[in-house]
Amino acid sequence: MYNIPYNLECELCVICSGSEVTFYLSYSILSLIRNLKMKITIEFSGGAEFLVNNVKNHPVDLEGKDWSIRKLLPWIKDNLLHERPELFLQGESVRPGILVLINDADWELSGELDYQVEENDNIVFISTLHGG
Repeated sequence: MYNIPYNLECELCVICSGSEVTFYLSYSILSLIRNLKMKITIEFSGGAEFLVNNVKNHPVDLEGKDWSIRKLLPWIKDNLLHERPELFLQGESVRPGILVLINDADWELSGELDYQVEENDNIVFISTLHGG
């Protein structure tokens, strides 16, 4: 289920003797494991959802806590996009015509690619490009 570092397992075996201690250590280990993941929501709309099999809302658990938008975009390409990544990305950023909102605010106000993603962030990609 989870990979617990070897030294943590050994300490657990040596220290555990009573049920109260075992519970406390188990709780500490679970807290440590939960801290290794960060929950965010990624949304696609305005036509961008067609790139992710028409699924608009994506609850995501990211490994670790050190995530910027710059690091998140290739992750989205590798894990969420199902077709035509060139319609979503240009270089290391999103294509012109895709509006990015972080917690309902334009990403330009948050530092764009350098924004440090935080627990429970809602990141929305809205395509403003439409055929005609």
